[in-house]
Amino acid sequence: MSTQTTAAHRSVTFLQVAIALQTLAIFFQAVTAGLLLSSSHGEVLHSAGARVMYGASMLYVLAAILAWRPGGGAPRPILYASGFLVLASVQVVLGIAHMPSLHMPLGILMFGLSVLALGQVLSARLSERSGTRS
Repeated sequence: MSTQTTAAHRSVTFLQVAIALQTLAIFFQAVTAGLLLSSSHGEVLHSAGARVMYGASMLYVLAAILAWRPGGGAPRPILYASGFLVLASVQVVLGIAHMPSLHMPLGILMFGLSVLALGQVLSARLSERSGTRS
């Protein structure tokens, strides 16, 4: 019984790390987008950040699957993570196509959604901890 609880806690922690990494990567993209407008080094940083953000989105999908499968968690985070991966794919295509009028608002939306997802996972974790101590 304790093994299953430990696996669930590890999965949730991995999910938290994956969402936090994704949120930080998207925030980094916002910072480098500003640099892109003001310096020649911004393009290199923004391009590298795009790869990290896309990888973080894939990691989020993996973490959601691992949190669901061994721990018996809800499958809903897989849907959210898959949605983020689709949004990240659209974001990359829009960036390559140099369509800032769609690329920038989508980036803002993605950051907001990522912060909400992180808050949801962290609040669930806090309520789980307070429930076990009562």
